Amino acid sequence: MPTESTESPEPADKNRATAAAILPLVGGPDNITAVAHCMTRLRISLRDRSLVQDEALRALPAVLGVVEDETYQIVLGPGAVARVTPEFEALVDEGRSAAPPATSHPVTGHPVTGHPVTADELAAQGAALKEAQKARNATPFKLMLRRIANIFVPLIPALIGCGIIAGLNGLLMNLGRLPGVVPALAAIASGFMSLIAVFVGHNTAKEFGGTPILGGAVAAIIVFPGVAKITVLGTELRPGQGGVLGALAAALLAVYVEKRCRRLVPEALDVLVTPTLTILVSGLVTLFGLMFLAGEASAAIGTFADGLLSTGGAFAGLVLGGLFLPLVMLGLHQALIPIHTTLIEQSGHTVLLPILAMAGAGQVGAALAVHCRLPRNGSLRATIRSALPAGFLGIGEPLIYGVSLPLGRPFVTACIGGAAGGAFVGLFNQLGIAFGSTAIGPSGWALFPLLDGGSGLGVTVAIYAGGLLTGYLVGFAATYFFGFTGRMLTDLNTDPDPAPAAPAQADPADPADPADPAREPMTGAVLPR
Repeated sequence: MPTESTESPEPADKNRATAAAILPLVGGPDNITAVAHCMTRLRISLRDRSLVQDEALRALPAVLGVVEDETYQIVLGPGAVARVTPEFEALVDEGRSAAPPATSHPVTGHPVTGHPVTADELAAQGAALKEAQKARNATPFKLMLRRIANIFVPLIPALIGCGIIAGLNGLLMNLGRLPGVVPALAAIASGFMSLIAVFVGHNTAKEFGGTPILGGAVAAIIVFPGVAKITVLGTELRPGQGGVLGALAAALLAVYVEKRCRRLVPEALDVLVTPTLTILVSGLVTLFGLMFLAGEASAAIGTFADGLLSTGGAFAGLVLGGLFLPLVMLGLHQALIPIHTTLIEQSGHTVLLPILAMAGAGQVGAALAVHCRLPRNGSLRATIRSALPAGFLGIGEPLIYGVSLPLGRPFVTACIGGAAGGAFVGLFNQLGIAFGSTAIGPSGWALFPLLDGGSGLGVTVAIYAGGLLTGYLVGFAATYFFGFTGRMLTDLNTDPDPAPAAPAQADPADPADPADPAREPMTGAVLPR
Protein backbone atom coordinates (compact mmCIF):
# COMPACT_ATOMS: atom_id res chain seq x y z
CA MET A 1 0.00 0.00 0.00
CA PRO A 2 1.25 3.50 -0.69
CA THR A 3 2.37 5.35 2.38
CA GLU A 4 1.43 8.91 3.18
CA SER A 5 4.09 11.41 2.14
CA THR A 6 5.89 13.16 4.96
CA GLU A 7 7.17 15.97 2.76
CA SER A 8 5.97 19.50 3.25
CA PRO A 9 2.98 20.39 1.08
CA GLU A 10 3.44 22.48 -2.01
CA PRO A 11 2.34 26.12 -1.73
CA ALA A 12 -0.91 25.42 -3.61
CA ASP A 13 -1.73 22.59 -1.17
CA LYS A 14 -0.89 24.87 1.75
CA ASN A 15 -3.23 27.58 0.45
CA ARG A 16 -6.02 25.08 -0.09
CA ALA A 17 -5.47 23.64 3.39
CA THR A 18 -5.77 27.14 4.85
CA ALA A 19 -9.01 27.72 2.92
CA ALA A 20 -10.32 24.32 4.02
CA ALA A 21 -9.53 25.13 7.66
CA ILE A 22 -11.32 28.49 7.47
CA LEU A 23 -14.48 27.38 5.64
CA PRO A 24 -16.14 25.24 8.35
CA LEU A 25 -15.30 27.83 11.00
CA VAL A 26 -17.35 30.47 9.19
CA GLY A 27 -20.40 28.23 8.96
CA GLY A 28 -19.64 26.22 5.86
CA PRO A 29 -20.41 26.90 2.18
CA ASP A 30 -24.12 27.50 2.69
CA ASN A 31 -23.39 30.36 5.09
CA ILE A 32 -21.33 32.28 2.50
CA THR A 33 -23.09 34.75 0.19
CA ALA A 34 -20.07 36.58 -1.28
CA VAL A 35 -16.28 36.35 -1.23
CA ALA A 36 -13.70 39.05 -2.03
CA HIS A 37 -10.29 40.18 -0.82
CA CYS A 38 -8.22 43.33 -0.45
CA MET A 39 -4.49 43.71 0.21
CA THR A 40 -4.46 41.73 3.45
CA ARG A 41 -7.97 40.47 4.24
CA LEU A 42 -10.35 37.77 3.03
CA ARG A 43 -13.75 39.48 3.05
CA ILE A 44 -16.81 37.27 3.48
CA SER A 45 -20.51 38.12 3.44
CA LEU A 46 -22.44 35.82 5.79
CA ARG A 47 -26.01 34.64 6.13
CA ASP A 48 -25.79 33.84 9.83
CA ARG A 49 -23.10 35.56 11.89
CA SER A 50 -23.75 33.30 14.89
CA LEU A 51 -22.26 30.31 13.06
CA VAL A 52 -18.81 31.91 12.93
CA GLN A 53 -16.33 30.72 15.53
CA ASP A 54 -13.99 33.65 16.12
CA GLU A 55 -11.76 31.95 18.69
CA ALA A 56 -11.17 28.90 16.52
CA LEU A 57 -10.41 31.11 13.52
CA ARG A 58 -7.87 33.18 15.43
CA ALA A 59 -6.21 29.96 16.60
CA LEU A 60 -5.41 28.92 13.01
CA PRO A 61 -1.68 29.54 12.28
CA ALA A 62 -2.38 31.31 8.97
CA VAL A 63 -4.91 33.76 10.46
CA LEU A 64 -3.43 37.01 11.77
CA GLY A 65 -6.71 38.34 13.11
CA VAL A 66 -10.37 38.96 12.32
CA VAL A 67 -12.20 42.26 11.80
CA GLU A 68 -15.94 42.88 11.67
CA ASP A 69 -17.19 45.58 9.37
CA GLU A 70 -19.76 45.59 6.59
CA THR A 71 -18.28 42.18 5.78
CA TYR A 72 -16.54 39.62 7.99
CA GLN A 73 -12.81 40.05 7.36
CA ILE A 74 -10.10 37.48 8.05
CA VAL A 75 -6.58 38.95 8.05
CA LEU A 76 -4.19 36.64 6.20
CA GLY A 77 -1.51 39.13 5.16
CA PRO A 78 -0.31 40.41 1.75
CA GLY A 79 0.45 37.72 -0.80
CA ALA A 80 -1.21 34.97 1.22
CA VAL A 81 -4.70 36.42 0.85
CA ALA A 82 -4.42 36.57 -2.95
CA ARG A 83 -3.53 32.86 -3.01
CA VAL A 84 -5.99 31.61 -0.41
CA THR A 85 -9.05 33.47 -1.77
CA PRO A 86 -9.34 31.52 -5.07
CA GLU A 87 -9.00 28.26 -3.16
CA PHE A 88 -11.65 29.40 -0.69
CA GLU A 89 -14.03 30.37 -3.50
CA ALA A 90 -13.51 26.98 -5.16
CA LEU A 91 -14.27 25.16 -1.93
CA VAL A 92 -17.41 27.24 -1.42
CA ASP A 93 -18.62 26.39 -4.93
CA GLU A 94 -17.81 22.72 -4.47
CA GLY A 95 -19.49 22.49 -1.08
CA ARG A 96 -22.78 24.31 -1.67
CA SER A 97 -24.60 21.09 -2.56
CA ALA A 98 -22.45 18.81 -0.41
CA ALA A 99 -23.34 17.30 2.93
CA PRO A 100 -23.23 19.44 6.09
CA PRO A 101 -19.75 19.94 7.56
CA ALA A 102 -18.36 17.65 10.20
CA THR A 103 -18.88 18.39 13.88
CA SER A 104 -15.20 18.98 14.47
CA HIS A 105 -12.29 20.22 12.44
CA PRO A 106 -9.95 17.40 11.40
CA VAL A 107 -6.82 19.43 12.18
CA THR A 108 -7.64 21.66 15.14
CA GLY A 109 -10.36 19.57 16.72
CA HIS A 110 -12.48 22.69 17.32
CA PRO A 111 -16.24 22.28 16.95
CA VAL A 112 -17.53 23.66 13.66
CA THR A 113 -21.27 23.53 14.30
CA GLY A 114 -23.45 24.98 16.98
CA HIS A 115 -22.58 28.04 19.04
CA PRO A 116 -19.17 29.73 19.02
CA VAL A 117 -16.81 29.14 21.91
CA THR A 118 -17.70 31.48 24.80
CA ALA A 119 -15.28 34.40 25.17
CA ASP A 120 -14.35 35.88 28.52
CA GLU A 121 -14.74 39.48 29.56
CA LEU A 122 -11.75 41.06 27.85
CA ALA A 123 -12.43 39.41 24.52
CA ALA A 124 -16.12 40.29 24.89
CA GLN A 125 -15.25 43.93 25.47
CA GLY A 126 -13.02 43.90 22.41
CA ALA A 127 -15.87 42.46 20.37
CA ALA A 128 -18.24 45.06 21.78
CA LEU A 129 -15.85 47.80 20.70
CA LYS A 130 -15.82 46.41 17.18
CA GLU A 131 -19.62 46.17 17.08
CA ALA A 132 -20.04 49.72 18.35
CA GLN A 133 -17.49 50.97 15.83
CA LYS A 134 -19.21 49.06 13.05
CA ALA A 135 -22.51 50.74 13.90
CA ARG A 136 -20.88 54.17 13.98
CA ASN A 137 -19.18 53.54 10.64
CA ALA A 138 -22.44 52.67 8.89
CA THR A 139 -23.24 56.31 8.09
CA PRO A 140 -23.98 57.37 4.49
CA PHE A 141 -20.79 59.44 4.36
CA LYS A 142 -18.56 56.59 5.57
CA LEU A 143 -20.30 54.06 3.36
CA MET A 144 -19.59 56.37 0.42
CA LEU A 145 -15.93 56.57 1.45
CA ARG A 146 -15.85 52.79 1.57
CA ARG A 147 -17.23 52.56 -1.95
CA ILE A 148 -14.63 55.02 -3.20
CA ALA A 149 -11.95 52.94 -1.51
CA ASN A 150 -13.30 49.89 -3.33
CA ILE A 151 -12.51 51.67 -6.59
CA PHE A 152 -8.85 52.21 -5.77
CA VAL A 153 -7.93 49.13 -3.70
CA PRO A 154 -7.85 46.79 -6.76
CA LEU A 155 -5.27 49.14 -8.32
CA ILE A 156 -2.81 48.79 -5.44
CA PRO A 157 -0.94 45.67 -6.71
CA ALA A 158 -0.15 47.44 -10.00
CA LEU A 159 0.88 50.60 -8.13
CA ILE A 160 3.25 48.57 -5.96
CA GLY A 161 4.79 46.65 -8.84
CA CYS A 162 5.26 49.73 -11.03
CA GLY A 163 6.53 51.73 -8.05
CA ILE A 164 9.26 49.20 -7.25
CA ILE A 165 10.27 49.02 -10.91
CA ALA A 166 10.42 52.83 -11.03
CA GLY A 167 12.68 52.81 -7.96
CA LEU A 168 14.96 50.21 -9.52
CA ASN A 169 15.08 52.23 -12.71
CA GLY A 170 16.05 55.38 -10.80
CA LEU A 171 18.79 53.49 -8.97
CA LEU A 172 20.25 52.18 -12.23
CA MET A 173 20.08 55.63 -13.76
CA ASN A 174 21.90 57.23 -10.82
CA LEU A 175 24.58 54.54 -10.89
CA GLY A 176 24.96 54.75 -14.66
CA ARG A 177 24.42 51.00 -14.99
CA LEU A 178 22.65 49.07 -17.77
CA PRO A 179 21.83 52.10 -19.94
CA GLY A 180 20.11 49.88 -22.49
CA VAL A 181 17.68 48.55 -19.90
CA VAL A 182 16.77 51.88 -18.30
CA PRO A 183 14.37 53.03 -21.07
CA ALA A 184 12.62 49.67 -21.02
CA LEU A 185 12.13 49.83 -17.24
CA ALA A 186 10.87 53.40 -17.55
CA ALA A 187 8.25 52.29 -20.06
CA ILE A 188 7.16 49.37 -17.88
CA ALA A 189 6.92 51.52 -14.77
CA SER A 190 5.10 54.41 -16.47
CA GLY A 191 2.64 52.57 -18.70
CA PHE A 192 0.11 51.85 -15.99
CA MET A 193 0.29 55.33 -14.51
CA SER A 194 -0.30 56.91 -17.91
CA LEU A 195 -3.62 55.03 -18.18
CA ILE A 196 -4.64 54.86 -14.52
CA ALA A 197 -7.61 57.14 -15.23
CA VAL A 198 -9.08 54.44 -17.48
CA PHE A 199 -8.88 51.83 -14.73
CA VAL A 200 -10.42 54.24 -12.22
CA GLY A 201 -13.30 54.90 -14.61
CA HIS A 202 -13.83 51.18 -15.18
CA ASN A 203 -13.87 50.39 -11.43
CA THR A 204 -16.10 53.37 -10.64
CA ALA A 205 -18.79 52.26 -13.04
CA LYS A 206 -18.57 48.71 -11.72
CA GLU A 207 -18.83 49.82 -8.08
CA PHE A 208 -21.85 52.09 -8.67
CA GLY A 209 -23.86 49.72 -10.83
CA GLY A 210 -23.02 50.89 -14.34
CA THR A 211 -21.37 49.12 -17.26
CA PRO A 212 -17.63 49.04 -16.43
CA ILE A 213 -16.41 49.39 -20.01
CA LEU A 214 -18.52 52.53 -20.51
CA GLY A 215 -16.97 54.09 -17.42
CA GLY A 216 -13.52 53.25 -18.77
CA ALA A 217 -14.40 54.64 -22.20
CA VAL A 218 -15.47 58.00 -20.79
CA ALA A 219 -12.42 58.20 -18.52
CA ALA A 220 -10.15 57.41 -21.49
CA ILE A 221 -11.07 60.80 -22.93
CA ILE A 222 -9.01 62.42 -20.17
CA VAL A 223 -5.73 60.77 -21.26
CA PHE A 224 -6.32 61.05 -25.03
CA PRO A 225 -3.56 63.24 -26.55
CA GLY A 226 -6.07 64.94 -28.85
CA VAL A 227 -7.68 66.88 -26.00
CA ALA A 228 -4.79 69.34 -26.33
CA LYS A 229 -6.66 70.83 -29.34
CA ILE A 230 -9.69 71.73 -27.20
CA THR A 231 -9.94 75.12 -25.48
CA VAL A 232 -11.99 75.66 -22.33
CA LEU A 233 -12.33 79.13 -20.76
CA GLY A 234 -9.53 80.40 -22.97
CA THR A 235 -7.11 77.65 -21.91
CA GLU A 236 -6.10 74.58 -23.87
CA LEU A 237 -6.71 71.30 -22.11
CA ARG A 238 -3.77 69.04 -21.26
CA PRO A 239 -3.84 65.27 -21.71
CA GLY A 240 -4.35 63.79 -18.26
CA GLN A 241 -5.71 67.02 -16.79
CA GLY A 242 -7.90 66.19 -13.81
CA GLY A 243 -6.31 62.77 -13.43
CA VAL A 244 -8.00 60.19 -11.24
CA LEU A 245 -10.38 62.75 -9.73
CA GLY A 246 -11.63 63.68 -13.18
CA ALA A 247 -11.95 60.01 -14.12
CA LEU A 248 -13.93 59.33 -10.94
CA ALA A 249 -16.33 62.20 -11.64
CA ALA A 250 -16.68 61.32 -15.34
CA ALA A 251 -17.49 57.68 -14.61
CA LEU A 252 -20.03 58.63 -11.92
CA LEU A 253 -21.73 60.87 -14.48
CA ALA A 254 -21.66 58.04 -17.01
CA VAL A 255 -23.38 55.70 -14.53
CA TYR A 256 -26.11 58.28 -13.93
CA VAL A 257 -26.67 58.87 -17.66
CA GLU A 258 -26.67 55.14 -18.41
CA LYS A 259 -29.25 54.37 -15.72
CA ARG A 260 -31.50 57.17 -16.97
CA CYS A 261 -31.23 55.85 -20.49
CA ARG A 262 -32.06 52.30 -19.41
CA ARG A 263 -35.32 53.59 -17.95
CA LEU A 264 -36.32 55.87 -20.83
CA VAL A 265 -35.02 54.24 -24.03
CA PRO A 266 -37.21 51.52 -25.60
CA GLU A 267 -35.81 48.04 -25.16
CA ALA A 268 -35.46 47.51 -28.90
CA LEU A 269 -33.16 50.53 -29.18
CA ASP A 270 -31.33 50.15 -25.90
CA VAL A 271 -28.28 48.34 -27.26
CA LEU A 272 -27.61 51.19 -29.72
CA VAL A 273 -28.88 54.32 -28.01
CA THR A 274 -27.84 53.82 -24.38
CA PRO A 275 -24.07 53.37 -24.85
CA THR A 276 -23.98 56.12 -27.48
CA LEU A 277 -25.76 58.68 -25.34
CA THR A 278 -23.79 57.63 -22.23
CA ILE A 279 -20.42 58.23 -23.88
CA LEU A 280 -21.53 61.34 -25.81
CA VAL A 281 -23.21 63.22 -22.96
CA SER A 282 -20.65 62.22 -20.33
CA GLY A 283 -17.78 62.89 -22.72
CA LEU A 284 -18.91 66.41 -23.55
CA VAL A 285 -19.43 67.30 -19.89
CA THR A 286 -16.02 65.82 -19.08
CA LEU A 287 -14.24 67.84 -21.77
CA PHE A 288 -15.98 71.15 -21.17
CA GLY A 289 -16.28 71.05 -17.39
CA LEU A 290 -15.03 68.13 -15.35
CA MET A 291 -11.44 68.06 -16.66
CA PHE A 292 -10.93 71.73 -15.82
CA LEU A 293 -12.55 71.52 -12.37
CA ALA A 294 -10.82 68.26 -11.44
CA GLY A 295 -7.51 69.67 -12.68
CA GLU A 296 -7.88 72.65 -10.35
CA ALA A 297 -8.78 70.35 -7.44
CA SER A 298 -5.80 68.07 -8.12
CA ALA A 299 -3.42 71.03 -8.27
CA ALA A 300 -4.84 72.35 -5.00
CA ILE A 301 -4.26 68.98 -3.29
CA GLY A 302 -0.63 68.90 -4.41
CA THR A 303 -0.02 72.50 -3.40
CA PHE A 304 -1.63 71.99 0.01
CA ALA A 305 0.34 68.81 0.77
CA ASP A 306 3.66 70.39 -0.20
CA GLY A 307 2.92 73.61 1.66
CA LEU A 308 1.70 71.81 4.76
CA LEU A 309 4.92 69.83 5.16
CA SER A 310 7.33 72.52 4.02
CA THR A 311 6.03 75.16 6.46
CA GLY A 312 4.76 73.12 9.41
CA GLY A 313 6.22 69.70 8.77
CA ALA A 314 6.99 68.69 12.35
CA PHE A 315 3.59 69.69 13.70
CA ALA A 316 1.76 68.33 10.67
CA GLY A 317 3.65 65.04 11.00
CA LEU A 318 2.80 64.86 14.70
CA VAL A 319 -0.92 65.34 13.98
CA LEU A 320 -1.04 62.98 10.99
CA GLY A 321 1.00 60.25 12.66
CA GLY A 322 -0.92 60.52 15.92
CA LEU A 323 -4.41 60.54 14.45
CA PHE A 324 -4.05 57.92 11.75
CA LEU A 325 -5.00 54.94 13.95
CA PRO A 326 -8.20 56.69 15.15
CA LEU A 327 -8.95 57.57 11.52
CA VAL A 328 -8.66 53.88 10.68
CA MET A 329 -11.03 53.02 13.52
CA LEU A 330 -13.54 55.60 12.26
CA GLY A 331 -13.20 54.47 8.64
CA LEU A 332 -12.12 57.97 7.56
CA HIS A 333 -8.68 56.87 6.33
CA GLN A 334 -10.35 55.72 3.11
CA ALA A 335 -10.75 59.35 2.10
CA LEU A 336 -6.95 59.53 1.78
CA ILE A 337 -6.72 56.90 -0.97
CA PRO A 338 -7.72 59.22 -3.86
CA ILE A 339 -5.43 61.90 -2.38
CA HIS A 340 -2.47 59.50 -2.31
CA THR A 341 -3.22 58.41 -5.88
CA THR A 342 -3.49 62.02 -7.06
CA LEU A 343 -0.12 62.90 -5.49
CA ILE A 344 1.54 59.85 -7.08
CA GLU A 345 0.06 60.80 -10.45
CA GLN A 346 1.33 64.37 -10.12
CA SER A 347 4.83 63.99 -8.69
CA GLY A 348 5.57 60.26 -8.76
CA HIS A 349 5.15 59.76 -5.01
CA THR A 350 2.90 60.62 -2.07
CA VAL A 351 4.62 62.55 0.70
CA LEU A 352 1.89 61.66 3.18
CA LEU A 353 2.30 57.89 3.33
CA PRO A 354 5.74 57.71 5.06
CA ILE A 355 4.34 59.94 7.81
CA LEU A 356 1.13 57.95 8.21
CA ALA A 357 3.19 54.74 8.33
CA MET A 358 4.61 55.91 11.65
CA ALA A 359 1.28 55.00 13.29
CA GLY A 360 2.17 51.36 12.73
CA ALA A 361 5.57 51.90 14.34
CA GLY A 362 3.91 53.28 17.47
CA GLN A 363 1.64 50.24 17.51
CA VAL A 364 4.62 47.86 17.38
CA GLY A 365 6.39 49.70 20.19
CA ALA A 366 3.25 49.58 22.33
CA ALA A 367 2.87 45.83 21.74
CA LEU A 368 6.47 45.21 22.79
CA ALA A 369 5.85 47.15 26.00
CA VAL A 370 2.72 45.11 26.73
CA HIS A 371 4.79 41.97 26.23
CA CYS A 372 7.33 43.19 28.79
CA ARG A 373 4.81 44.45 31.34
CA LEU A 374 2.77 41.24 31.46
CA PRO A 375 5.35 38.47 31.91
CA ARG A 376 2.81 36.04 33.38
CA ASN A 377 0.14 36.38 30.71
CA GLY A 378 1.40 33.64 28.43
CA SER A 379 -1.52 33.66 25.98
CA LEU A 380 -1.37 37.43 25.40
CA ARG A 381 2.40 37.29 24.95
CA ALA A 382 1.93 34.47 22.43
CA THR A 383 -0.57 36.62 20.52
CA ILE A 384 1.90 39.51 20.42
CA ARG A 385 4.79 37.32 19.26
CA SER A 386 2.70 35.86 16.44
CA ALA A 387 1.45 39.30 15.32
CA LEU A 388 4.73 41.25 15.55
CA PRO A 389 6.22 40.06 12.22
CA ALA A 390 3.12 41.33 10.44
CA GLY A 391 3.27 44.52 12.50
CA PHE A 392 6.84 45.24 11.42
CA LEU A 393 5.64 44.90 7.81
CA GLY A 394 2.88 47.43 8.40
CA ILE A 395 -0.07 45.06 8.94
CA GLY A 396 -1.51 46.42 12.15
CA GLU A 397 -4.91 44.73 12.44
CA PRO A 398 -3.77 41.77 14.61
CA LEU A 399 -2.11 44.08 17.14
CA ILE A 400 -4.90 46.67 17.08
CA TYR A 401 -7.86 44.31 17.47
CA GLY A 402 -6.07 41.62 19.43
CA VAL A 403 -4.00 43.72 21.86
CA SER A 404 -4.13 47.49 22.10
CA LEU A 405 -7.76 48.39 21.39
CA PRO A 406 -9.36 45.97 23.88
CA LEU A 407 -6.84 47.06 26.53
CA GLY A 408 -7.66 50.74 25.95
CA ARG A 409 -4.67 52.65 27.27
CA PRO A 410 -2.08 50.96 25.03
CA PHE A 411 -4.07 52.12 22.01
CA VAL A 412 -3.65 55.74 23.14
CA THR A 413 0.05 55.30 23.88
CA ALA A 414 0.51 53.65 20.46
CA CYS A 415 -0.93 56.83 18.93
CA ILE A 416 1.66 58.84 20.92
CA GLY A 417 4.43 56.74 19.37
CA GLY A 418 2.97 57.31 15.90
CA ALA A 419 2.84 61.07 16.57
CA ALA A 420 6.53 61.11 17.56
CA GLY A 421 7.58 59.19 14.45
CA GLY A 422 5.42 61.42 12.25
CA ALA A 423 6.96 64.55 13.77
CA PHE A 424 10.45 63.16 13.07
CA VAL A 425 9.73 62.56 9.38
CA GLY A 426 7.75 65.80 9.06
CA LEU A 427 10.64 67.82 10.50
CA PHE A 428 12.93 66.76 7.67
CA ASN A 429 10.26 67.70 5.15
CA GLN A 430 10.20 71.11 6.79
CA LEU A 431 13.99 71.29 6.44
CA GLY A 432 13.70 70.68 2.71
CA ILE A 433 14.40 66.94 2.57
CA ALA A 434 11.07 65.82 1.14
CA PHE A 435 10.37 62.26 0.04
CA GLY A 436 7.44 59.95 -0.39
CA SER A 437 6.21 56.54 -1.49
CA THR A 438 5.76 55.61 -5.14
CA ALA A 439 2.77 53.39 -4.26
CA ILE A 440 0.12 52.95 -1.59
CA GLY A 441 -0.63 49.79 0.35
CA PRO A 442 2.64 48.71 1.98
CA SER A 443 3.81 50.24 5.24
CA GLY A 444 6.44 49.58 7.90
CA TRP A 445 9.54 47.85 6.61
CA ALA A 446 7.71 46.93 3.38
CA LEU A 447 7.77 50.61 2.38
CA PHE A 448 11.57 50.78 2.02
CA PRO A 449 11.64 49.59 -1.65
CA LEU A 450 9.04 52.23 -2.57
CA LEU A 451 10.74 55.31 -1.10
CA ASP A 452 11.56 58.12 -3.50
CA GLY A 453 13.01 61.60 -2.90
CA GLY A 454 15.22 64.27 -4.34
CA SER A 455 17.99 63.95 -1.73
CA GLY A 456 19.25 60.53 -2.67
CA LEU A 457 18.26 57.03 -1.67
CA GLY A 458 20.64 56.84 1.32
CA VAL A 459 19.29 60.00 2.97
CA THR A 460 15.69 59.02 2.26
CA VAL A 461 16.10 55.54 3.75
CA ALA A 462 17.95 56.91 6.79
CA ILE A 463 15.21 59.43 7.60
CA TYR A 464 12.43 56.90 7.20
CA ALA A 465 14.31 54.36 9.33
CA GLY A 466 14.87 57.07 11.95
CA GLY A 467 11.15 57.77 12.00
CA LEU A 468 10.34 54.08 12.49
CA LEU A 469 12.88 53.83 15.32
CA THR A 470 11.42 56.94 16.97
CA GLY A 471 7.93 55.46 16.73
CA TYR A 472 9.07 52.16 18.21
CA LEU A 473 10.91 53.77 21.13
CA VAL A 474 8.29 56.38 22.03
CA GLY A 475 5.44 53.89 21.64
CA PHE A 476 7.31 51.46 23.90
CA ALA A 477 8.19 54.04 26.54
CA ALA A 478 4.72 55.64 26.62
CA THR A 479 3.06 52.24 26.99
CA TYR A 480 5.56 50.89 29.51
CA PHE A 481 5.20 53.84 31.87
CA PHE A 482 1.66 55.08 31.18
CA GLY A 483 -0.16 52.22 29.46
CA PHE A 484 -1.39 50.43 32.56
CA THR A 485 -3.09 51.24 35.83
CA GLY A 486 -2.24 49.26 38.93
CA ARG A 487 -5.48 47.33 38.64
CA MET A 488 -4.81 46.49 35.00
CA LEU A 489 -1.45 45.01 35.92
CA THR A 490 -3.08 42.95 38.68
CA ASP A 491 -5.91 41.66 36.52
CA LEU A 492 -3.92 41.07 33.35
CA ASN A 493 -0.61 39.80 34.67
CA THR A 494 -1.69 36.18 34.88
CA ASP A 495 -2.21 33.51 32.29
CA PRO A 496 -5.98 33.39 31.67
CA ASP A 497 -5.81 29.96 30.03
CA PRO A 498 -3.24 27.80 31.80
CA ALA A 499 -2.87 24.24 30.63
CA PRO A 500 -4.58 21.80 33.00
CA ALA A 501 -2.12 20.19 35.38
CA ALA A 502 -2.26 18.36 38.70
CA PRO A 503 -1.28 20.52 41.70
CA ALA A 504 1.63 18.26 42.52
CA GLN A 505 3.07 18.71 39.02
CA ALA A 506 2.85 22.49 38.93
CA ASP A 507 6.11 24.34 38.89
CA PRO A 508 5.79 27.46 41.09
CA ALA A 509 9.06 28.85 39.73
CA ASP A 510 7.70 29.01 36.22
CA PRO A 511 5.91 32.38 35.84
CA ALA A 512 4.22 31.62 32.52
CA ASP A 513 1.81 28.74 32.09
CA PRO A 514 1.35 27.43 28.55
CA ALA A 515 -1.74 28.69 26.78
CA ASP A 516 -4.45 26.37 25.55
CA PRO A 517 -4.28 26.71 21.74
CA ALA A 518 -7.99 26.01 21.44
CA ARG A 519 -8.76 29.21 23.32
CA GLU A 520 -8.72 32.78 22.17
CA PRO A 521 -5.52 34.63 23.15
CA MET A 522 -5.97 37.40 25.69
CA THR A 523 -9.03 35.88 27.33
CA GLY A 524 -9.83 35.75 31.01
CA ALA A 525 -8.91 39.30 32.01
CA VAL A 526 -11.25 42.16 32.78
CA LEU A 527 -10.70 45.51 31.17
CA PRO A 528 -10.53 48.03 34.03
CA ARG A 529 -12.87 50.95 33.80
